[in-house]
Amino acid sequence: MCDHRRVWRRLGVLDWVRIGLLALGLVFLVTGLLPWARAAESFESVGPLLIFLVAIIVLAELTKEAQVFDAIAARMAVLGRGNYAALFVLCTAFASFVTIFLNLDTTAVLLTPVMLALAPRARIAALPLAMTTIWLANTASLLLPVSNLTNLLGMDKIGLDATEFAARMWAPQVVSIAVTMAFLWVFFWRRGERRDLRYTPPVLEPVADRALFATASAGCLLFIVLLLAEAHVALAATAAAAVVVAAFVLRARERLTWSLIPWQLVVLVTGLFLVVPTLSAHGLSGLMSWMIGAEGDPYRTAAVGAALSNAINNLPAYQAVEAVIPATDPDRLLALLVGTNVGPVITPWASLATLLWFESCRRHGVRVPMRRFLLTGAGLAVVGLVATVWALVAFA
Repeated sequence: MCDHRRVWRRLGVLDWVRIGLLALGLVFLVTGLLPWARAAESFESVGPLLIFLVAIIVLAELTKEAQVFDAIAARMAVLGRGNYAALFVLCTAFASFVTIFLNLDTTAVLLTPVMLALAPRARIAALPLAMTTIWLANTASLLLPVSNLTNLLGMDKIGLDATEFAARMWAPQVVSIAVTMAFLWVFFWRRGERRDLRYTPPVLEPVADRALFATASAGCLLFIVLLLAEAHVALAATAAAAVVVAAFVLRARERLTWSLIPWQLVVLVTGLFLVVPTLSAHGLSGLMSWMIGAEGDPYRTAAVGAALSNAINNLPAYQAVEAVIPATDPDRLLALLVGTNVGPVITPWASLATLLWFESCRRHGVRVPMRRFLLTGAGLAVVGLVATVWALVAFA
């Protein structure tokens, strides 16, 4: 009993919110507010997404345990040779790459601690590194379906495969990253903000287990190759994770714990897939239709997606608005993705990645000035949204 009580006491506020959301969804299901047929249809679409979500987080967690991220971050700092501009370009490229290919939550949850651990070793201010990870975790998540759960949610309705999706979103992705880099440099990285002229490159340390390091690196490459070969994202992530898990079974079985399973994300997504369809069937859809209008304006659609994301979180925001956009209007669905991916950079709860990032900063003792976070995020959201939707329309 004592162990059970300790488990319950370890649950934070966000954990209780997730559990409460799932409980509310189950109440809707039991009382008939959400028909069983509609729930079954919802879970048929969310099932593969949950498999992908669990597999990609396990892959990323074990890749971090194998010191792959640490090694890359340290070598980036060495490659920059004390030059902040060079380090800035390397960090933004690394964060963008991880977000695009390994999901934004990987960047927020796993890359943030790596960057924050690098800061004292290289005597670099922690806040610029932290802001780089969280802003690019959101704004660099447009290119591939796997980059963001919202992309995966919309894939069937949008009617594009991974290659076609990337062909439509490459220009918006380039623009959103460019705008983010400009805001990062002006508000966090330039000399007037960071104060130091140069930084001290860290001393490289050998990895603890070269076999695990090599296998984890190969697992990540396998995932990317399978994606390029247009394998289903759940299959690609599961295959890659299985390779890395097998290596840990052989060499470091004690590190394979139940904490690797992202149960919080599973509970949250399951709850959303019960609650949002219920609310949509009882008046929410009418409100969403009124908000985005009947003119098909992509800027308005993106703005509504961004505003709702910052108000209630981008996952329910995307689900609520997507329900009222017909499948015959893929351009507006893509504009909505811009709003729910690029826009959630203002409030701490705008995306799950941001919530997890704040927790990581708190654990590492990094103070995030809230007023500065809100104001710079608002500027990035407005400029980034307009520029990215323009690219979506111009390069259609």
